[in-house]
Amino acid sequence: MNLEYFIAHKISSKASDEFSRPVIRISYISIAFGLALMIISVAIVIGFKSSISNKIIGFAAHMQIEGFSNNESIIEKPLQKNDEFIVRMGKRKDVRHVQFTAHKAGVLKTEDQIQGVLLKGVGTNYDTTFLHGCMVEGYLPRISDKSITNEVAISSLLAQKMQLKTGDPIRVWFIAEDDKNARGRKFVISGIYSTSIEEFDDAYLIGDIKQVQKLNNWTESQVGKVELIINNFKNVDQVARSIYKQIPYNLTVSTVKDKYPQIFNWLDLLDMNVIVILTLLILVAGITMISTLLIIIIERTNMVGVLKALGMRNRSVRKIFLYKASYIIIRGMVWGNVLGLLFYYFQDKFQLIKLNPENYYVNYVPVELTPYYVLALNAGTFFICFLMLIIPSYYIARIQPSKALRFD
Repeated sequence: MNLEYFIAHKISSKASDEFSRPVIRISYISIAFGLALMIISVAIVIGFKSSISNKIIGFAAHMQIEGFSNNESIIEKPLQKNDEFIVRMGKRKDVRHVQFTAHKAGVLKTEDQIQGVLLKGVGTNYDTTFLHGCMVEGYLPRISDKSITNEVAISSLLAQKMQLKTGDPIRVWFIAEDDKNARGRKFVISGIYSTSIEEFDDAYLIGDIKQVQKLNNWTESQVGKVELIINNFKNVDQVARSIYKQIPYNLTVSTVKDKYPQIFNWLDLLDMNVIVILTLLILVAGITMISTLLIIIIERTNMVGVLKALGMRNRSVRKIFLYKASYIIIRGMVWGNVLGLLFYYFQDKFQLIKLNPENYYVNYVPVELTPYYVLALNAGTFFICFLMLIIPSYYIARIQPSKALRFD
């Protein structure tokens, strides 16, 4: 048996350490709460980034191909959806899905309210998975290739502003680029959705792409934007640069990060915040362990003197106390994992902590965690705390057996 480990195990018994036991308990608590807070912080940051990114991507796709335009009135230049470059996009291995949309700015008018809106026309090939998950009432417009529908989905924010509900008829006025008079269209609200992202909820109506094509005097093969969904969002900038080289000179490609930089910049700031939090928590746990180790060594000065007198080297004596300190760290980490993972489970399952979606884009604190992050936090905490203990363990070399045996 390892002699150093055997001695460390013996001095960890409950019958000893009367003086240092309160300090050791404080160390347990410090490491436990520190690791728990680290797990919670990482889970919340990952949850925020994943939840909000998925919302924006679900509504606007990873990237969009559209015509160059200096016009700020959201008048799109038509693209032919059967063009050769679009066919090539669908064959790329890094592109999972290609879909077509068209947008038309207008004014929603009721008897006593008026609101600027943006009609987003979608076709049968549009991925509505995200929108289905956002529906709070009714259903999405029933779109088919054979006929045109006048159904639209409106956001809960617009419905509240305009005092509308499902089944209500609405009239939206549009002005084409070459028209002098407004063109009115009557729609029926088929459903109400909520993304909790004001940039979407405050403006968009979801309708049939054929309505926009008709308003713009386009053919059925003409669309406003080509939206691409790729396999890995982490590679979105790289894929966008590659696609830009393959499209005609009069088109451009913009990623969702380019469209909504303020949101993604805010999400990137969360990474810096969590780094600061993790650093402070590890420093607090490490400093607490340094104090604890020094107190344990001072309390065991007599034992150190005896071991040295019997011929044990300083290195072996240090290993005894490092074994004991490691036991304290591991025990505190076990409780830290229990607390952190319990919070993760209950928040993920029951969404106990609520948020104001107007400020945070979600109505509760989202959490997301993988075994990799838990293992990395545990390994990092143990490794850093252990490294911080090596230097104070050298205090043992200063203890002289002749003086230590008289230490009381």
